[in-house]
Amino acid sequence: MEVFPLPPLSRGRSGGGWGIYVAAVLGDMVKFRFQDLKVWQLAIEIVNELFDIADNLEERKLFKFAEQLRAAGMSMSNNIAEGSGSSFKKEFKQFLNIARRSTFENANILILLGKRDPIAHESVQNLLVKLDRLCRQITNFQGSL
Repeated sequence: MEVFPLPPLSRGRSGGGWGIYVAAVLGDMVKFRFQDLKVWQLAIEIVNELFDIADNLEERKLFKFAEQLRAAGMSMSNNIAEGSGSSFKKEFKQFLNIARRSTFENANILILLGKRDPIAHESVQNLLVKLDRLCRQITNFQGSL
């Protein structure tokens, strides 16, 4: 499989251009640079688990909780992905900050659901640990930009 990277991002006044490529063509598949980010990969892992919980909540007719959990979950990975498309580090950091704040929103929803008993305490605790790890990784990643 041959990789064809796109040219580097242009450097702006705020020192953008942190990435090597926007997307690369791998055979017939396009791969965006955010897909290589550990923070995005962990966010996607967590989002998949949150979607499973949301599916169970819908079965219990807790539609608002399910909708909110999905939206807050997607906000983490979406903002990491969207921010990675920026040409400027400062702007990317702002998107990472939104993603980080979404980890807190998800933690709050899970804690509330855990108190109301629609999901197991062990599931809540496992996800809270992952959310805390993601939050720390985002913070460290922001500092490295």
